[in-house]
Amino acid sequence: MKKLLLIIAMAPLLLATQCNEDDNGIACTEEARAGLNITIKDAETNLYLSEGVSVIATDGSYSEALISFDVVEPIFSGAYEREGNYIITVSKSGYVTYTSEIITVTSDVCHVIPQQITILLQPE
Repeated sequence: MKKLLLIIAMAPLLLATQCNEDDNGIACTEEARAGLNITIKDAETNLYLSEGVSVIATDGSYSEALISFDVVEPIFSGAYEREGNYIITVSKSGYVTYTSEIITVTSDVCHVIPQQITILLQPE
């Protein structure tokens, strides 16, 4: 019985050591985090734009189309667990194409540090 109680008492500690840990003993989560999270809005109406919007993140020769999964409050996400110096290009028919300054994505010991950006597209 004492062995069973010891095993039950040790179970949380054993499970905690199963997480990814670096040399400092920091437990990291296993989900992938998007380094870039871009919200697109109409500059005049402040309404969200998603349908027909193209959001491209470029870092040197690397290029990725960011994707939005929510139609109510769309956020275009990408650069999952990828550090870099990105330029974002946003285009949509009827709007002036937007090109950002450099957006730097860094990381801590576990994940990238997400950058949350709102871009206002100007109608033509």
